[in-house]
Amino acid sequence: MKGYKLDLCLSKGYFRMQQDIFTCRFVLFDDALCAVHWLRITLADVTYGTKQLRLLRSNEKFSVAVKPLTISSELENLYALYRASINFDAPESVESCLMNGATYTMFDTYVIEVRDGSKLIAAGVFDNGIQSIAGIMNFYHPDYRKHSLGKFLMLQKIRHAQLYQKAYYYPGYLVSNYPKFDYKLFACEPATEVFDSIRDRWIPFSWETVNILADLYKMI
Repeated sequence: MKGYKLDLCLSKGYFRMQQDIFTCRFVLFDDALCAVHWLRITLADVTYGTKQLRLLRSNEKFSVAVKPLTISSELENLYALYRASINFDAPESVESCLMNGATYTMFDTYVIEVRDGSKLIAAGVFDNGIQSIAGIMNFYHPDYRKHSLGKFLMLQKIRHAQLYQKAYYYPGYLVSNYPKFDYKLFACEPATEVFDSIRDRWIPFSWETVNILADLYKMI
């Protein structure tokens, strides 16, 4: 699931789960069936406003590096600290999220490391295609929560994808009536598209469009 194969799957609203791919129109949260809306960001259309530029400036003191993913003890220890600090369900480890015991990866996976000196304070995992990247995980040290490193990692993924002249960044999905996923709109909402799985097309994101799609999905 590399190169153009990944690009094709992402363009059809499929996404990675461990060493497989999947798609769905609904998820169950708090005993309610909520519509799923797959997102992508058209990188050529990305412009940053005051919030994004302020976040980039405030975190300039941290070093950023992009490298092929190795699931190290340093990475797992950071994730364990992050997981212990959150109030929602998350995989037990980086390994269980990405590999689940598999000995060979089907994906071309990279990690963005953010460091304060030599200390790893955040990591963003993404899969690499020819024309696109797919954001898989973002996590950070809880002591650095005020630095909005999850959002910062989204901007770093965009920067990396633009550097390599990709067309799209796929951050995953958001969910109707479940605002915990709305942060995925932070990077650049005007450049964000939502997948219409009924008509097999991507259309400009708006909350009105999302609500229309959610109603259509319930009718099928």
